[in-house]
Amino acid sequence: MFKNLSLAVAAALAAFGAQAVEFRSADVHNSDDYPTVAAVKHMSEVLQQKSGGKYKIKVFNKSALGTEKETLDQVKIGALEMNRVNISSLNSMCPKSLVPTMPFLFNSIEHMRKVLDGPVGEEILQGCEKEGLVGLAFYDSGARSIYAKKPVRTLADAKGLKIRVQPSDLWVAVAAAMGANATPMPTGEVYTALKTGLIDAAENNIPSYEGFKHYEAAKVYSKTMHSMAPEMLVISKAIFDKMSKADQDMFRAAAKESVTFQRKKWDEQDAKALEIVTKAGAQIVSDVDLPAFKNAMAPVYAKFINTPDLQRLVKAAQDTK
Repeated sequence: MFKNLSLAVAAALAAFGAQAVEFRSADVHNSDDYPTVAAVKHMSEVLQQKSGGKYKIKVFNKSALGTEKETLDQVKIGALEMNRVNISSLNSMCPKSLVPTMPFLFNSIEHMRKVLDGPVGEEILQGCEKEGLVGLAFYDSGARSIYAKKPVRTLADAKGLKIRVQPSDLWVAVAAAMGANATPMPTGEVYTALKTGLIDAAENNIPSYEGFKHYEAAKVYSKTMHSMAPEMLVISKAIFDKMSKADQDMFRAAAKESVTFQRKKWDEQDAKALEIVTKAGAQIVSDVDLPAFKNAMAPVYAKFINTPDLQRLVKAAQDTK
């Protein structure tokens, strides 16, 4: 079915002046108003305006088209047009995507945004094209922290915790460096795993902690802020390559406009989510021993940032002012 739909899209793109082409974009977030979901919808509005109605995008969130891994596989072969994923999902196929995923790389949200808006970010966006994915934009994913039934203030508190991580070798290594036991699983399984005790903890940003209602199962959110890894919006290279240069530029411009929209919405939702979980009884722990956690990551950098090219990009990110 997906193959036939992809062929139909390709045929429409090949025909000058064809009727409106609707691209499908996948997202796992449950809320129809989640910042990444809303941002791609905004991109669709911009595209429709810029293209005179030639292009639009329909967002399929709530994992309607599958997990991030499943939808990425579809995008790579052109069976699905677009996908919004956490950049960690790309680490195994696109080495440069590891850089913004590295723990404690960014000093602040502002620093992260400057890096991703600059030459380092542009190089990373281009880094997946050999895998059939064209990077269009980075979206904020906030600062990820650990939540559990107890505070995690020190490395000793993290030791032995069964913690859900994204299905990524890097995040297994990060958990191990903290002394925790990594349990990779899709986002959709985390709530039940926390409720049943299959895992002791998970890690994510505040809007996801609230949106997936994980605060109901893990009441203590400890601000380790170990990652500010962004989300990434990708389009199938098989589809993108069939567009004219003018249409490709239009897609890139619309994606960039959606970034500004997403960041504003993210900042608003981050504040709102924090208020919701706090009123619901979640405990926010701020006195975390961040230097100790950061120092524990040396083996992770040694293992994953293991080429001169990756080391160059990490240094360029760290040096960005």
